[in-house]
Amino acid sequence: MSTASERARMPSIRDVARLAGVSHQTVSRVLNDHPSIRPETKAKVLDAIAVLDYRPNLAARALVTSKSNMLGILAATVGEFGPTSSIVGIEDAAREEGYSVSTLNLSATTPEAIGNALRQLAREQVDGIVVLAPQVRAFHVLRGMAVEIPFVSLQTASGSDGVSLSADQVAGARTATEHLIGLGHSDIIHIAGPQDWIEAESRMRGYLDALREADLPTFPPIRGDWTADFGYFAGQELSRRRDFTAVFVANDQMAIGLLHGFRDAGIRVPEDVSVVGFDDIPVAAHVAPTLSTVHQDFPELGRRAVRLLLAQIRGERVPEFGPLQTTLRTRESSAPR
Repeated sequence: MSTASERARMPSIRDVARLAGVSHQTVSRVLNDHPSIRPETKAKVLDAIAVLDYRPNLAARALVTSKSNMLGILAATVGEFGPTSSIVGIEDAAREEGYSVSTLNLSATTPEAIGNALRQLAREQVDGIVVLAPQVRAFHVLRGMAVEIPFVSLQTASGSDGVSLSADQVAGARTATEHLIGLGHSDIIHIAGPQDWIEAESRMRGYLDALREADLPTFPPIRGDWTADFGYFAGQELSRRRDFTAVFVANDQMAIGLLHGFRDAGIRVPEDVSVVGFDDIPVAAHVAPTLSTVHQDFPELGRRAVRLLLAQIRGERVPEFGPLQTTLRTRESSAPR
């Protein structure tokens, strides 16, 4: 007997088996990629799945296989270009491996917030977690927790536990500063990111290392908040000092705001002041003047994270990745004067 409600229900594994002319145990083996299934049988089952638009019950499947084929992302960087681009890389790589992704965005990196997020991902039965929380305190919290699910962290704090990946932030900042020194600048200011951010500390270290090695004077770094608004404010304030000829900025958003602030204050870039940013966001090549900046491959960082995580999940040898290399892209904002 066929009723409207019966026709409207989601197809089951037995419906697939009936259409393919096999047992439901065979359908289960196909779904779990069992090596004993003959290619022609697998083809019949996959055809039936396509016809019925059957979607496996992932929760039930996880109970049988102890795998959900889902990865979790714990992110504390909502809206930032770099982490958002890395998440795209994670999602693409996970999809290629047959995994789905569940992303949780943290509004705070307190022990309570991180603990709640980890418990939620555990309830979703994720097989592993990628952590994008570039604040130092987030790693202190994670270190104090017994995280039983395999995890990989993007960006590392000194002494952080677990498998981790990062771009070489120190080398990138050093290259940017050395580029300005090579142009003949000796009075170089640094607009840094917020305190407690790993990238901010690493980029400031690279800047200071380059000045120290060149035996040049250092200025106290100006602490920013990653936003273009702060960069604009800094440009307005710095225009009153004029005791510098170049600025290395810890990210492109602040650098773009700085260009705007300088322009409104009558300071010409690069004729009066050279500027270099960091991250190479897409708009950096389209502002006026175009912005010199340090490029890093955020999607590749995400793809590497998935490879590391799946190696842990599958009990395979974990690949060894060194820090991802950065590249300086010189544009009009630091052209020779």
